[in-house]
Amino acid sequence: MVSEYEIKKQICDIGKRIYNRNMVAANDGNISVKLNDNEFLCTPTGVSKGFMTPDYICKVDKEGNVIQASGGFKPSSEIKMHMRVYQERPDVNSVVHAHPMYATTFAIAGIPLTQPIMPEAVIALGCVPIAKYGRPSTMEIPEAVSEYVQYFDAVLLENHGALTYADSLLSAYLKMESVEFYAQLLYQSKMLGGPKEFTPKQVEDLYEIRRQFGMAGRHPANLCPNNKEGKPSCHNCGGGCGGHKQEENAELVTEITKKVMEQLGFSK
Repeated sequence: MVSEYEIKKQICDIGKRIYNRNMVAANDGNISVKLNDNEFLCTPTGVSKGFMTPDYICKVDKEGNVIQASGGFKPSSEIKMHMRVYQERPDVNSVVHAHPMYATTFAIAGIPLTQPIMPEAVIALGCVPIAKYGRPSTMEIPEAVSEYVQYFDAVLLENHGALTYADSLLSAYLKMESVEFYAQLLYQSKMLGGPKEFTPKQVEDLYEIRRQFGMAGRHPANLCPNNKEGKPSCHNCGGGCGGHKQEENAELVTEITKKVMEQLGFSK
C-alpha cells in the first residue's frame, strides 16, 4: 500500500509537470487525491504548482474542511469543485484542474472539443463539453460541472480552464495532457482550412475498439444518450450530452459553426 507521504510526493511531481508544460501560470491550478471516503489530499491555495514539496499538501474531509495543514497553508479555494466530482463519481480517485493554453482558448471561445479528428482522442476522451461559467471558489462551478460529470471524464470550464478526473492521479493528469493535445491539433488544423473529420461509421468503429479494451471511466461509447437511441453521437451533436433539450443543441451547433467560420475568415 502506498503511503500518504508518497502520494504527497506524487502530487508534487504532477504539479511540476503541469507547470513545466505551461498548463498553469503563477499559482493557478489545483490537484487532489482521494485517500478514502472521508479523507482527501489537495494542493494549497496561493502556491505555484511547480515549486511544491510534500509538506505543502493539505488534507481535507469530504466537505472540504481542513483535517491537516502545515506552515499556514490552506486548501485550494476550488476544492468544492473537486468534492462535487468525488461525490457524484465514486470511481474517481483523483482530480486535476489546470489552464492549458489551447484547451482554455477553446473554453474562452465557447467551443467544445467535439470534432472527431484523431483516433486516440475519440477512444480516450470521446468529447469534451463546456460547463457554463461560474465564479471561482463559489458553488456555481460545481453546479455547472455536475451536469457533465456522469457522461465525461474531461470538461472545459467556460472562460476558465479544464478539469479532468480518473481512477488514479496519473490517469487524471494524462487526460489533461490528452485534452490539450487534442485542442492544439484542432486549433492548428483549423488554421490550415479545417480538419478532415471521421465519418459516423468510423467514430462508431473507434467506440467499439474502446469497448473491446474495457477502458475505465465514462465515455460516449457507453453513455451517450444520443448514441443509445441510435442518433448521431456526441461528436456530431455539438457536445449536447447531459440532458440538454434538442433545440438547445441546435442553437449551440449553430453558434459553434458561426464562430469557426469567423475564425476561418468566411464571415461577411
